[in-house]
Amino acid sequence: MKNTSTRLVFEYWDALRGERSAPERGEIEPGALRHALADTFVLENEPIGPVFRLAGTRLCALFGQELKGRAFSALWPDVGSQTEMRRLTQTVMDESAGAVAGMAAETATGAPVYLELLLLPLRYRGRTHARMLGALSASAAPEWLGLDTIESMRMISLRMLWPGISLRQPAATPTRGQPPKFMVLPGGRA
Repeated sequence: MKNTSTRLVFEYWDALRGERSAPERGEIEPGALRHALADTFVLENEPIGPVFRLAGTRLCALFGQELKGRAFSALWPDVGSQTEMRRLTQTVMDESAGAVAGMAAETATGAPVYLELLLLPLRYRGRTHARMLGALSASAAPEWLGLDTIESMRMISLRMLWPGISLRQPAATPTRGQPPKFMVLPGGRA
């Protein structure tokens, strides 16, 4: 995960779930995500597919409209990408797995922007296949934000975060008494 918002949302979700595959929706405290809240969203699974239940202000500004109540797949204008996103969200719910995707987007005026999408499963009153927590953010706020909107978007990379595989880095324990490893490479100054 490259973007700060994405990392903050994932670390919070990962800490909440502990040994479970997904935390409960009721455990999410918006204040704990205050530095990433503008890029964060919650999807609710409906018969038509996932629909935005909540969407952050910066996310809505990227698309130039309020996203609440709108189908998640509607963010992609072409049918192929919409189908791809429906399959991805279904996999996140079916497997209780997270997903991180790189997105190449273009604004109405043709400006390119690269985004990072995070989808994480949530339980709702004990039910699976109910909700998802996510984030969609650029590495830095685009200078056109509020003046232009994203017109098209396509996935350029995908990484699944399977349950049971910890992404937490074990704390490194310093070893004393061993000499540092040093390697001399052949070559020289020219």
